[in-house]
Amino acid sequence: MIDLKRLRDEPAYRLGIERKRVRVGLVDEVLALDERRRAVAREVEELRARQNAASKEIGRAGPEEREGKIRAAGELKAELTAAEGVLREVDEELRSRALELPNPAAPEVPEGGEDDGAVVRVVGGTPPAPPLDHAALGEALGVVDTVRAAEASGSRFAYLLGEAALLELALVNYAMATIVRHGFVPVITPALVRERTMEEAGFFPTDRNQVYEADDDLFLLGTSEVALSALHRAETIAADRLPLRYGGFSTCFRREAGTYGKDTRGIFRVHQFDKVEMFVFASPEDSLAEHERILAIEEEILTGLGLPYRVVDIAAGDLGPAAARKFDLEVWLPSEGRYREATSCSNYLDYSARRLQTRVKGDGGSALVHTLNGTACAVSRTLVFLFEHHQQTDGSLTVPAALQPFTGFATVGPR
Repeated sequence: MIDLKRLRDEPAYRLGIERKRVRVGLVDEVLALDERRRAVAREVEELRARQNAASKEIGRAGPEEREGKIRAAGELKAELTAAEGVLREVDEELRSRALELPNPAAPEVPEGGEDDGAVVRVVGGTPPAPPLDHAALGEALGVVDTVRAAEASGSRFAYLLGEAALLELALVNYAMATIVRHGFVPVITPALVRERTMEEAGFFPTDRNQVYEADDDLFLLGTSEVALSALHRAETIAADRLPLRYGGFSTCFRREAGTYGKDTRGIFRVHQFDKVEMFVFASPEDSLAEHERILAIEEEILTGLGLPYRVVDIAAGDLGPAAARKFDLEVWLPSEGRYREATSCSNYLDYSARRLQTRVKGDGGSALVHTLNGTACAVSRTLVFLFEHHQQTDGSLTVPAALQPFTGFATVGPR
């Protein structure tokens, strides 16, 4: 949730929100509701003070005055009850509207939309397309079956068979081993969370259409980041304990709403996938350094897999609601002749911590923590890149050296 005081008082804060291309008029609606809420709150406080004074007067009044004093106190109580009802209504409307406002884009973030991210660096070349694209190779090797999966579950699902299943597990173990070496505590998270948890993590209400809803007020995770954010909900953490770094593993589920007709072949864009996610609770003064640290780990993982990539500083209009700044790591996909997103890392600053009420306490008092997240490995998408970059002319697949200790084999040949 955004800081309403800063929204009122700091033009640059408002500009950071508007750079994300929010609905025209939304900021003014929130500010008007905030002003209304503060006016009603003042009225409630005044009525409470008057009612308290009237109650004391009843105790001091003589018999001939008591009846009138009681009547006046009753009228004040009725006014107060009505005003408190109005305050609850305004509070709820303000909260609902304020939840629609995104975290302001950081001043360094480039202007523009989806195609306007700034390339920070390029690592590796852009090799030509292999004989088979990722989808055709998966079929030829007999390790990916989307046809039977569609019969079982519908489009955008897949069976991973044989060596592909073992490669999936190897990628999970490789990514987890890497981040553990960098001080992250491994966590297997719940795959279902409450609506409150989705909201506090910064995903609701904006991304609700991407989430599968189960029964009993439970929702399937689209990323373990959501569950990890709740690890320290409503806690105050001692400054000397920060940063707290967690590496979450979960199966993730996304509707992929709005992507009809896109990436329909193979396993690049599926409804169910495994992912290893980094999540950090940091002190405000350290969050920028933590963001760079997460980015460096993501680059280390891709380099270890022998994948050429570029780092992109995402433009303000393409940032998600919670991110103040985000870097995407895009891997070259030879069959398409372009870079495609493999992982990303974001700094939320205090946006979700304000919803979570997670604070840090130091010598100078307490403050909201900063939260950051980054994908160590989105497995099915990483398999796509491996299929194209490590494909051999004879139709086999070479397993990167970094994965071989986890697979027990170095090549995958046609069945």
